[in-house]
Amino acid sequence: MKGQQRGQMIVLSGPSGVGKSTVIAELLGARPEMYFSISFTTRPPRAGEENGINYHFVDRPRFEEMILREELLEYAEYVHNYYGTSLKILEEKLEQGIDVLLDIEVQGAAEVKRKCPEAVLIFIVPPSFEELSRRLQGRNSDGEAAVHARLVTAREEYREIPKYDYLVLNDKVSHAVEEIMAILTAESCRTENRMHLIEGV
Repeated sequence: MKGQQRGQMIVLSGPSGVGKSTVIAELLGARPEMYFSISFTTRPPRAGEENGINYHFVDRPRFEEMILREELLEYAEYVHNYYGTSLKILEEKLEQGIDVLLDIEVQGAAEVKRKCPEAVLIFIVPPSFEELSRRLQGRNSDGEAAVHARLVTAREEYREIPKYDYLVLNDKVSHAVEEIMAILTAESCRTENRMHLIEGV
């Protein structure tokens, strides 16, 4: 991109209970210029959710039209509802030199990496699996069976970690954010990301 560095696409994944939402909130507070990708979904809004803030809520025909037009970077159907990421919006932001942050599970992350090899994939882990179990049980929002199911899913997700570029430890939110910021700085300094600095030499 002439005279301007293209934005970075950053994908964050991690098991349920790892504190990803808290890390993302603090990261966006430290990097307000970063764009957080808001997914499209066909599920109805829950109480307190707002269109364009929590999700872009669309009906099923509109979503399937987006699929046919290849407007989505990745999408999946979960509990009879579609969820997906708009490729058009992300491309516009990246072209403007804006970094884009995506919160996606491991299957979606693999699809993003396949379509956008330059994407930076970061997986967030807790200090230990026992700590993850304690955090899930401490929520008091899920029954024992639901907690067990989330831990089974987490073990499956852990097997995908070698496909990620970076592994961040969330022992303390501020430390996790510092590590992610360091990753973003290092990535932006890659030679291929800075060629615009030496144009005309």
